[in-house]
Amino acid sequence: MERPASRAAIAPFLAMEMAREAGARAAAGESIVRFDVGQPWVGAPAKAIEAVRAALGRETLGYTDALGSPALREALATHYRERYGVEVAPARIAIATGASGAFILAFLALFDTGARVAMAAPGYPPYRHILTALGMRAAIAEASVADRLQLTPDHLRELAAKEAIDGVLVASPANPTGAMLTPAEKHALAETARALGAPLICDEIYHGLTYGADATTALKADPDAIIVSSFSKYWAMTGWRVGWLVVPDHLIGAVERLAQNLTVSPPHVSQIAALGALQATDECEARRAILAENRAALLAALPRLGFTLAAPADGAFYLLVDIGAHSADSLSFCRRALAEAGVAMTAGIDFDETRGHRWVRLSYARDPAEVADGIARLERWLAR
Repeated sequence: MERPASRAAIAPFLAMEMAREAGARAAAGESIVRFDVGQPWVGAPAKAIEAVRAALGRETLGYTDALGSPALREALATHYRERYGVEVAPARIAIATGASGAFILAFLALFDTGARVAMAAPGYPPYRHILTALGMRAAIAEASVADRLQLTPDHLRELAAKEAIDGVLVASPANPTGAMLTPAEKHALAETARALGAPLICDEIYHGLTYGADATTALKADPDAIIVSSFSKYWAMTGWRVGWLVVPDHLIGAVERLAQNLTVSPPHVSQIAALGALQATDECEARRAILAENRAALLAALPRLGFTLAAPADGAFYLLVDIGAHSADSLSFCRRALAEAGVAMTAGIDFDETRGHRWVRLSYARDPAEVADGIARLERWLAR
C-alpha cells in the first residue's frame, strides 16, 4: 500500500483543527463563541469589494506577472514610503498567495536542504512545519517571560554555539502573544544575525494592529531583511490569499523563478481587491478601534477568569494566557471549554510543544457582543 511522502509527516496545525471542530458544531446549530481562529469577524473593506466589482466588468482576470501585478507592487512601495519612511523599489516586492505562500518562496530561495533556522518558542506553528516539509530544520529557543517571549541576540549566540544557524526568523507583533520588538531590539537582532552570516526574516503580518507604539519595519534595522506580510489581518482579507515579500535585489530573481514554476502567478482578482484595500485606511482604523475595545475587555476580565497574561499584548489580536490555576493540559482544557461552555480557544501546545500545556491563546478578533458573551460563558463554566 502506498504511503505519503515523509515530508507530509508533520504535526497538525491545532488552531485549524479547533476551528474545524468549532465550525462543525456551529453548522450543526450550536451557539459557539470563536476565540480560536486568527481571523477578523468582518470581511474585506468596502473599497476592496468596489474595486473587484468594477474589474469584473472590464477585466479578463488572467495571469499577472509571476511576482504580481506592477500596480500592486508599486502601491506597496508607496505604502512603505508613507507608513515607515522607507524607500523600497517595486522590483523588490513579490506578491504571493498569502503570507504562507510568501514563506514557502522565501525559505526555498534562501535555504538548502538541511538548513537550520532560528526562531523563538512560543511561535506560529507553520514556521517550523513548513521548514520540516521542505527538508529544513527549526532551531528553537525557549524565550523567557522576562524577554516578553521574544527572540534575543543571546538566544542566537547560544543556538549558533551548538550548530551553525542559516537564518533567523522573528515576528513583531508576534503570534500567539501580540508582543512587539522595539526598534533597538530589532537592530540588535539584525547585527547578531549578520555577524553569524544568517539572513533575517521578519513576519510583519500584524502591522497596523497595535495599541500603543506603532510597529516599525525591520527594514530600518537591516535594509536587506526579508519581510513577509499580508492583507489578511489589518485589511481583514484572509480568504483572498494575498501576501507579499520584500527581498534584497540579489534574491528577487530566485523568488521570481520559484514563483513562475510553483504558482505561475497570484490570483488576479485578489490583487485587484488588495489595491482597493490600500485606500481603505479609515475603515480599517475604525475596525482597529473595535479590536482595542475587545482587548481592553478581555484584559479586564483575566483576573475574574483566573488567567494571567504570559506576555504583553502590544499588537495583533491575541492574548496568550496562563491557565495553570485551572489545568496543566491546555489541549484538554480547550476541548472541554468547547464542549461544555461553547467557547473555542487554541491550546498553547500548538505554539510551544514544551511549555504550552499551561497556555491558551485567545483571539479577540470578534464582534464586541461575542467577546462579552464569551467572557460571561467562561466565567460561568470556570465557577462550576
